[in-house]
Amino acid sequence: MLTQEQICAYAPPKNLLKNRVILVTGAGDGIGRAVSIACAFHGATIILAGKTISKLEKTYDHIAAQGSPQSIICPIDLHGACEADYLQLNSDIEKQFQRLDGLVNNAGILGERKPLNQYPLLLWQRVLDINLTAQFQLTQALMPTLEASAHGASVIFTSSGVGRTGRAFWGAYSVSKFAIEGLAQTWAAECENTGKLRINIINPGATKTQMRTAAYPAENPGRLKTASDITPAYLYLLGAESAGVNGQRIDAQIPT
Repeated sequence: MLTQEQICAYAPPKNLLKNRVILVTGAGDGIGRAVSIACAFHGATIILAGKTISKLEKTYDHIAAQGSPQSIICPIDLHGACEADYLQLNSDIEKQFQRLDGLVNNAGILGERKPLNQYPLLLWQRVLDINLTAQFQLTQALMPTLEASAHGASVIFTSSGVGRTGRAFWGAYSVSKFAIEGLAQTWAAECENTGKLRINIINPGATKTQMRTAAYPAENPGRLKTASDITPAYLYLLGAESAGVNGQRIDAQIPT
C-alpha cells in the first residue's frame, strides 16, 4: 500500500482503468462528477448514477468531449429507490457488461446543522436513508456483478472528518458517516482473503463543493482543494496498484 503522501500525489498511467466498468453515485456534480470524469479519462466506462438527469447529462457531455469511452446515464433517487430498483440495476449491468469493476458510493446529503435536541425526525430519517441505508442496499444488490469482476472489484464508501470524531451541530450527517465507517469496515472484514473484491473508505477532506459551502457559508472557497484535486485517491483505490488494500480509511488530502 502506498503512503498517505504517495496516494495524494498519485499520478496513474493513462490506461489505468482501461476496459473497467465503474458506477459512481452523485455523478452529476461535485466530487462524483470529478471522479467520473477522471476515471473515464483513464479508460473506464462510467455508469453515471444520480437523481438529476440534466446534471448527469453535463457530466456525460464532458466525458464524451474528452474522447473517453461512452458513459451511461442511470437516473436513480437514493431516497425513493427500493430493493427492486437496485436489483433491476444489477440485472441491467449484468446483461450489458457481465460484471462491475468498481463502485463509488459518493452521493449524500448534509441535512441541517443544528442541535440534536432540535433535530427533526423526518429529516433525520431522510439523511440516514440516503447516506447509509440506500448505500447498503445498492452495494448489496450489486454484489453479484462486483464479484464477477476479473480484476477484483473495488468498492469505495465516502466518509468525513465528522465520521470519526463527533462534532457539535453536525447531527444526522455525522451519525451517518460514523455508521458508514462501521458498515465498510464490517463488509471489508467479511471480504478479507476471498480475492473477489476490496472495500475501503475515503475521507475527501475540505473540498470546494456545494455541500461544503452550505456547511461553512463564511469560509473562503479559494483556500480549498477542488474536487478534481482529490481524484488521485479514488484512482488509486480503483486501479490495480491497490490490489490487496482492504478495510482502509484513506484521506484524499494530506491532513493539516
